[in-house]
Amino acid sequence: MKASRIAAAGAVSGIAVLALSAPAFAHVSVQPEGTAAKGGYAVVDFKVPNERDNASTTKLEVNFPNDHPLASVMPQPVPGWKSEVTKSKLDKPLESHGKQLTEVVTKVTWTADGKGVEPGYFQKFPVSIGALPEDADQLVFKAIQTYSNKEVVRWIEVPQEGQEEPETPAPVLQLAAAEDDAHGAAGSSDAKAKDTGADAQNTAADAAASDSGSGDGSDTTARVLGIVGIVVGAAGVGYGVLAGRRRDSGTAA
Repeated sequence: MKASRIAAAGAVSGIAVLALSAPAFAHVSVQPEGTAAKGGYAVVDFKVPNERDNASTTKLEVNFPNDHPLASVMPQPVPGWKSEVTKSKLDKPLESHGKQLTEVVTKVTWTADGKGVEPGYFQKFPVSIGALPEDADQLVFKAIQTYSNKEVVRWIEVPQEGQEEPETPAPVLQLAAAEDDAHGAAGSSDAKAKDTGADAQNTAADAAASDSGSGDGSDTTARVLGIVGIVVGAAGVGYGVLAGRRRDSGTAA
């Protein structure tokens, strides 16, 4: 009886833990399609799951970071949803990758034309963004999710390294190291030129070696065949001697 009670208590505790931890896995998030490299462009997906059993997600607002403004933001059309890009004028123009920015995208809003994200489903909202900052390791996008029952969930808490994930974390995009083809194009061209020159030298050396060795090819082949013939002949002689000894021993018996 005691063991049964302990097992039952453990099962109830496990269910309670799962029930409490489940929402932590179902928050609005952002992930790149491929690599989001510093200084480059990327397509990112904002993934929106429905956490409610009695309502659908009908609206999503994603706020873009002010500390690292993005000059280009283009949402991909999503069937059943209407997107709206909000831009804001800058009080002071910003220099970004050699261009003067006077306005930047501050928010993208998706509104459902139909049922939206129903219970038990999720939806991805792809956006092309760039150029990504070169002096940051991540970008934080604060999001607001609205349900058909007018409930609003604000995913705006910034996760802190070394601390537990907040209850409503903001989507965070991790940036990869800058790619070579996006920076130092002249250096890459010089390196390719050097490699081409080295390949040409190696090819010439191989050709010279081939020409010098072509005259001795027939001599080498003849020597190899001669050695093989000697080995085969020696094996035949040895076999004949052994066979003769066997016959002699048989006759004597």
